[in-house]
Amino acid sequence: MRARLVVSLHDVAPASRQASERWFAELDRLGVPSSILVIPGRWRGRSLAEDSELASMLADRVVSGDEIVQHGWRHGVGADGNGWRTMTERALARGAGEFAALSVPAATLRLRAGRAELTAAGLETAGFTAPGWLHSPGTLQALRQEGYSFTTTHAGLVVLATGRRLPGPAFSHRAGGFGEALAGQLIWRGSRTVVRRGGLVRIALHPDEINRPRLREQTRRAIGSALDAGAQPTTYGRLAGCAPADAGSPAAPGR
Repeated sequence: MRARLVVSLHDVAPASRQASERWFAELDRLGVPSSILVIPGRWRGRSLAEDSELASMLADRVVSGDEIVQHGWRHGVGADGNGWRTMTERALARGAGEFAALSVPAATLRLRAGRAELTAAGLETAGFTAPGWLHSPGTLQALRQEGYSFTTTHAGLVVLATGRRLPGPAFSHRAGGFGEALAGQLIWRGSRTVVRRGGLVRIALHPDEINRPRLREQTRRAIGSALDAGAQPTTYGRLAGCAPADAGSPAAPGR
């Protein structure tokens, strides 16, 4: 089977709009569509529905082949404040594991609030990814009940209606210190290994990383290497079977 490549841009919100635009330009030059993980509620300032310029830009991105994925609600601190989940949040979600310990009713309220913000901004989504990929069992149940088509974990893509899992590790940067260089090497070498095996390569980006030249170059290198090795760029929605057949086709360079 031909390897697939999904590039996701996390934490897209009014507060990160300019940095996100720069990442979009980079991905356009590489000819790669993106799964855009949008924080719908107020995060570091305004909510999505309060930024018509960002909403319009995202709508244009969807027309061009990208997709919108709901990324939490406000990307805030999780429900519990102690124990192993706090340590996990700090390590994986950087203190923003808001869906890591929610009951079904609590998760449902936040999912509906986020979807309402997306709708108010003129955007739709079939998918959801929790901050740090941390979903409680209650969140997963709420996602199914609310009709979401897919979600993602550290390990891959989950089609919620059937429970089918498409394995694929999420490679992401860890800015700062020795970990930054190590993560860059892991993204490049790991993605090439997955491609050679015909699997799913997932590269997760964050807006702030665009301001770090070494991270930008590592990203270009990893994506270019995966494409050169034969990976087909696509989106989560297309892999889950809930997007048009051409939604994951490569974007034209300079789109």
